[in-house]
Amino acid sequence: MPRKKPSGAGPWVDPDDAPPLTAEHFARADVYEGERLVRRGRGRPALATAKRQVTVRLDPDLLERMRATGPGWQTRMNDALREWLTKRSA
Repeated sequence: MPRKKPSGAGPWVDPDDAPPLTAEHFARADVYEGERLVRRGRGRPALATAKRQVTVRLDPDLLERMRATGPGWQTRMNDALREWLTKRSA
């Protein structure tokens, strides 16, 4: 029978091995006052043409089939609409 690994804390890591905290590190960090988030750190850069959120009514079967394709289904739907418009305007 395989032997169980001992439970408990992981291996000790020497804090001297940690990377130095730079001004850039702190500029990218989230800022909190107690439990309240004051400022989000810089994350992903803004897109040149940001997408906009809209409300569209779709047939339930169409929506289920798109969602069933897995993560990224909204992007694939966007691509399908773009392809349809390209063929339509040609």
